Amino acid sequence: MRGSIATPGPTTVRYGGNTSCIEVRHGGEIVILDAGTGLRLLGQALLEEFPEGPLNLTLLLSHTHWDHIQGLPFFGPIYEKRCHLRIVGCEGARKGLEEALTGQMETTYFPVPFAKLPSNIEIEEFTNYNFHIGPIEVQAHRANHPGVCVGYRLTTPDGRIAFFPDTEPRPEGSDPALLEFIQSADVLILDSQYNQAEYEKHRGWGHGCVDESVALALQAHVRSFYLFHHDPNHDDATLDQFVRHARALVKRQKSTLTVDAAREGETIKLGVPAPAKRRLQKA
Repeated sequence: MRGSIATPGPTTVRYGGNTSCIEVRHGGEIVILDAGTGLRLLGQALLEEFPEGPLNLTLLLSHTHWDHIQGLPFFGPIYEKRCHLRIVGCEGARKGLEEALTGQMETTYFPVPFAKLPSNIEIEEFTNYNFHIGPIEVQAHRANHPGVCVGYRLTTPDGRIAFFPDTEPRPEGSDPALLEFIQSADVLILDSQYNQAEYEKHRGWGHGCVDESVALALQAHVRSFYLFHHDPNHDDATLDQFVRHARALVKRQKSTLTVDAAREGETIKLGVPAPAKRRLQKA
């Protein structure tokens, strides 16, 4: 949920302080979106749920910036022989995907080298932006972010998820390809790191702001929208303000779009009505 760096502490309890990591399940497939620090807790949960037998997982990486890969060395399943982990992503900005992932586990940075892991890990750089993971149709789309970065769209019979953790909005109306890519998504998870004033100071950094994100979600007629990539300096009260502002923008347009900020441990079930709005604490 968090962007740039993990931010544990008493002011980030309700929305969480770990960096980008989301689990998606359908038809027996377990797909993980990004390998931020949240991957450590997910690994613990998976090992508790599946104490025996094969554990087959697929990890889709948006890019190799450190807040999206730094959880991998702490992912419990990779220390289990019964785990098969397929890691899929686009080529790193200057290094190949495999070198970017294994490099962070060199002895300069980490005590256990990648080559010594007992699990079966496959690393693939995709060239086709359309592929399948079992019954799940996966499509990738380039994001407006420094380096090589993509977002993903996962389509299942129960619904469609669009995931863009890091991207900067282009001038309104100038990115029809992205608009088409997220069109009518049941769930849109989108980089909304800044408010408008903050965004003006950070143009070109590759991150979005709430106003543009809401406008995009409304244009695309998505069903539920989650603010993502929370700034390390934004506490729970600040994110409450972001949600209130986003909901006010939606209300002005008389839209049925539901809006919330992504938080750790939340479960969203596709194909069921969106939950009622949470009451937000006063800032």
